[in-house]
Amino acid sequence: MERYEIETFLTLADELHFARTAERLRVSPGRVSQTVKALERRVGGPLFERTSRRVALTPVGRRLREDLLPAYRQIQRAVADATAAYAGVRGALRVGFTTPWCGELLIKAGDAFTARHPDCTVEPLYVTYNSAVTALRKKRVDLLVAALPVEESDVVAGPVLFSEERALVVPAGHPLARRATVSAEALAELPLVTAAGVSKAFGESFFPTRTPGGLPIEHGPAAGGWQGILSMVGAGKGATVATVAAGRYYVRPDVAYVPFDDAEPVDYALMWRTGDRPSGLSALIRTVVELAPPAGRSSCGCEGAGAPGPRQCQGCGGGR
Repeated sequence: MERYEIETFLTLADELHFARTAERLRVSPGRVSQTVKALERRVGGPLFERTSRRVALTPVGRRLREDLLPAYRQIQRAVADATAAYAGVRGALRVGFTTPWCGELLIKAGDAFTARHPDCTVEPLYVTYNSAVTALRKKRVDLLVAALPVEESDVVAGPVLFSEERALVVPAGHPLARRATVSAEALAELPLVTAAGVSKAFGESFFPTRTPGGLPIEHGPAAGGWQGILSMVGAGKGATVATVAAGRYYVRPDVAYVPFDDAEPVDYALMWRTGDRPSGLSALIRTVVELAPPAGRSSCGCEGAGAPGPRQCQGCGGGR
């Protein structure tokens, strides 16, 4: 296989969309289609199922992707390391994270990166979610792992690293705290404690004004940080929306984390500024992506983030 065939196949397997694949590769959609058809003729059958509505990998296509991707990444890493050796990657890269589980991934990636580039250090920095993107835009950090969505034009939302299930955080004494799971319609049952200082898109994603069924959601008090929000909820001021993962790290006797059984998961992505990148940033981004959990897993490695129905977390031992 030629390099352009491998890149076209793997990019389409990632995007599952011909136009987006063409945009990433900076070629025409027709070129993508021709390359895939030629590759399918070579292997003797279809690698993608195509309809007017969707593109999906066939079983053979999935197996080919699983076989090709590690080798392709190893080639990319080898070339990047050789390039970096001549470029002289050195200095410090500051990486921001908004949650402990994001920080764990960045620290692991930083260790792997400095092993390859000993003249460049990686400095992790915790930033609150309402100031994370600002820290990136004002160059207090060079790279960020945070929850989507992000809408600033000068910030690139890179690959999704993992997804976490959403949870409704309620006072420990509330009847909902005794439930195994809740529906998104439960958001209408008590006021919603919101986060101050977040973007409009982020606020709409975490703190909607109506349930999926159309019921109005009352917005209660707002707080500027996560501990402030938890204190409000614990004091009985209302509920809030977080992730199941937060319940593993922020255990309090006055609140309970109840998984949603019908809500989309929260996606956590790499983010960086548009324009010139600091020396070594591209190599660090690749390292973080390499060490991220496999697709469909949460930060603790558990399968099926966002899948409906109660489930025991096999990777961390926590419920859902």
